[in-house]
Amino acid sequence: MINPTRLHELMAIEEQRFLKDHPESHALSEQAKGSLFAGVPMNWMTKWAGGFPLFVRRAKGSRFVDVDEREYVDFCLGDTGAMTGHSPDESVDAIVQQVRNGLTLMLPTEDAIWVSNELSNRFGLPYWQFTLTATDANRFALRIARAVTGRNKVLVFNWCYHGTVDETFITLRNGTSGPRKGNLGPAVNPAETTRVVEFNDIDALAEALSHEDVACVIAEPVMTNIGIIHPNPGFHDALRALTRRHGTLLILDETHTICTGPGGYTGEFHLEPDIFTIGKPLASGVPAAAYGLRADVAERLTAVLSRNETDTSGIGGTLAGNALSIAAMRATLTHVLTKDNFDKMIALATRFTSGVNDVLTERSLPWHVTQLGSRVEYLFQPTRPNNGSEAAELWDHELDRLIHLYMLNRGILLTPFHNMALMSPNTTVEDVDLHTSVFREVTEALTRD
Repeated sequence: MINPTRLHELMAIEEQRFLKDHPESHALSEQAKGSLFAGVPMNWMTKWAGGFPLFVRRAKGSRFVDVDEREYVDFCLGDTGAMTGHSPDESVDAIVQQVRNGLTLMLPTEDAIWVSNELSNRFGLPYWQFTLTATDANRFALRIARAVTGRNKVLVFNWCYHGTVDETFITLRNGTSGPRKGNLGPAVNPAETTRVVEFNDIDALAEALSHEDVACVIAEPVMTNIGIIHPNPGFHDALRALTRRHGTLLILDETHTICTGPGGYTGEFHLEPDIFTIGKPLASGVPAAAYGLRADVAERLTAVLSRNETDTSGIGGTLAGNALSIAAMRATLTHVLTKDNFDKMIALATRFTSGVNDVLTERSLPWHVTQLGSRVEYLFQPTRPNNGSEAAELWDHELDRLIHLYMLNRGILLTPFHNMALMSPNTTVEDVDLHTSVFREVTEALTRD
């Protein structure tokens, strides 16, 4: 449907437009190469379409302004880190107040009790600990699972994503597991630590767990980093039954799927994880994450922990559970990540999905769009993938880059790693309809004779 020559012509036009419209960002990008590796504070920032990243001057709500004083509708929202909208007032007030009263202490504050109780109410697990990132929460969860089960293997789903956790950078190629492409300097081949099967493949899951050497399965309840891949009917029931049958703990990572609702996918669909991890939006952009434990897992962990060596157990961090992060979490959970806001965000995501579907129908394009709560993603393939391999097989990186750059040149930011749009409490109908209009425009440009 898309002529490659036309795609490359459009890309060249859009790249020139981007360079012309962003002289200050370009100048700063060149300057940054003198002291920042690859010219960016985090290497992933090199993946933005256009040849260099935008430098941001200020952000509020669903919008931000770059150093060239151009304003954008932000559907990336820090890849979920700013799902609350940028700098929500209630969170900012709590953050400012806590800044005046101390940032980090290695001692608890009363807010920690409130936050842990609220997390228990939302997600159903009684005991909680705090970290600064979901990656750390996942790392600690894996350590706990291995410690309390006495097993050394973990199991993941192909093309999963759980931050920079070593054990999860594994993939299947022609039925053989090995390091995922781009896996930089792995300590060991992850095939030594990890079993990997396709999402939604109950038979493969049953076979992998039957060896009874798997300490835990770690999974997003819906895959989100290779397109949105929903579980088939009955998949979660089978996953929970099989893990229990084989003495394997179930860890659910809801760092992205919190977009489903106030209690995440777990709360919405009454799932029963043994360990639960979450990060990113919990503190309105202040680094914060948490993991929760079922009562029996907490009891088993207590039995293997030594108080004398708890500071060298591999679990924890000097800044974890700091007063600032906890205060920001309390304000965010109280005022921002509320049912009313989720209802609004999900309705906007439904409107976004409908707009994309209308355009696909108008242009007879063999693509599809999928929604998960307040998150929407479109893939340039005709059928919804059932697992990570099916999604990855037809991924079109050139088309992906063009769509992102075309949107960016017209004041819309999508998530750079995939075609994901996220709604915040501040996102408006006008923001969503702008995307629909520009999406219609770019598809017309791509399919024009």
